[in-house]
Amino acid sequence: MNLKELSQTLGLSPTTVSRALNGYPEVSERTRRRVMEAAARYNYAPNSGARRLATGRSMAIGHVLPLSTQHELVNPIFADFIAGAGEVYARSGYDLMLSVVNDRDEEEFYRDLSTRGTVDGLVVHGPRVADPRIAMLTELGIPFVVHGRSSEVATDYSWIDINNRRAFFRATNFLLDLGHRSIALVNGLADMDFARRRLLGYQSALCERGIPLNPALVANDEMTENYGYETAHRLLASSDAPTAFLVSSIIAAIGVRRAIYDAGLVMGHDISVVIHDDDLSYFRNIGDVPIFTGVRSSVRQAGQQLADVLINAIRNPGQPPQHVLLEAELTVGQSTGPAPAMRRVLEQG
Repeated sequence: MNLKELSQTLGLSPTTVSRALNGYPEVSERTRRRVMEAAARYNYAPNSGARRLATGRSMAIGHVLPLSTQHELVNPIFADFIAGAGEVYARSGYDLMLSVVNDRDEEEFYRDLSTRGTVDGLVVHGPRVADPRIAMLTELGIPFVVHGRSSEVATDYSWIDINNRRAFFRATNFLLDLGHRSIALVNGLADMDFARRRLLGYQSALCERGIPLNPALVANDEMTENYGYETAHRLLASSDAPTAFLVSSIIAAIGVRRAIYDAGLVMGHDISVVIHDDDLSYFRNIGDVPIFTGVRSSVRQAGQQLADVLINAIRNPGQPPQHVLLEAELTVGQSTGPAPAMRRVLEQG
């Protein structure tokens, strides 16, 4: 059965049936239920071309990834985000269009997408501090949502983000409560907005305890396993080695753990590690007692929520920007314990 036949059966116009199937707000709930029940009864699956004709939209969502050696976008965490967003797109009748472009061509590519009407909305990935893409997309008038936030941007815009500052403030305080005073921060690229917020949370916790920030204990780079290993290996070999690491990714944390092992130390006893754990579906930090202590968030759920916000913006133009701030949960695992000085006091007492 095609759209025309289903419309004739229901005595409704094809446009009304299409809008009911795609959740448009101008269709009454009674009509929507009637259409959905008939579609299920007759095993009707909407054709993408028919949807485009009926709605006047492309029925596609664009994800544009800049191609660069200095971007943390195409990684295992991104795959989980796309999986979550894709579930919502498919359920709502939208296709996902993934494009990879050179950094220098990114602005032109966005403008071309807008001019040709290739997509109905866009997702902005990897926002940097003062990210120029936000003002540009606002000027183009195309619906978009930022995965993360960008500091130093005056324009209001829709975003969904983890409360990175609070998460790393809390994680640093957890280590301080265990007696650690020399805590290394293995962070992402310095101009990525999430990395700045995590640094501010870490710095604020130290400041409240009267501990000055030691720049030698702060590292910034793309969050790979090798980066985690090389950073921890270097710091552990220094004369003022840290007793704890706060790591911005479970991927880099695997490298930190390898460096601790190579140094002949025991994670959770000699050296403590707290991570930001994105709760990946295929790389889980779970169990009765997880391997790592971490501030946990689900990137897959973030993808789902962002897709909901974007589709709502497409269907309801003119509404104010939406902001979704997700809190991370602190989960205690095997990777943390009292600082060596505190451990000796506890053992003696």
